[in-house]
Amino acid sequence: MHDGNAINWFEIPAADFDRAKRFYSAIFAYDMPEWPMQGVRMGVLPGGEGKVGGTIIHVPGFYKPSQDGVLVYLNGGDDLSVVLARVEGAGGQVLIAKRQISEEIGYMAVFLDSEGNRVALHSPH
Repeated sequence: MHDGNAINWFEIPAADFDRAKRFYSAIFAYDMPEWPMQGVRMGVLPGGEGKVGGTIIHVPGFYKPSQDGVLVYLNGGDDLSVVLARVEGAGGQVLIAKRQISEEIGYMAVFLDSEGNRVALHSPH
């Protein structure tokens, strides 16, 4: 076992990259930078130096959005209610409203993004 994060990197599939970029930019109130690569479009999700990072990604024929696969928990900030309140207006759907996991762990919620991916949020409050 190692002492690092359980997650080092994640990629959320996008069938329509521009739509997914608008969705995540809207819910995080964030101007998402892109990392274009050979035949791949990647949009960098909010993070920071030395923190776990991830992207939305479009690779034709390789990634397929799904609500049945791995569940990624994104950082919802101090109170995930702020981000969750933007989900439906940005073209997503709230599946599980904010609820407390425990006093020690904090809160969670689950939504479908604009691409049909099931994604979760976590926050301490």
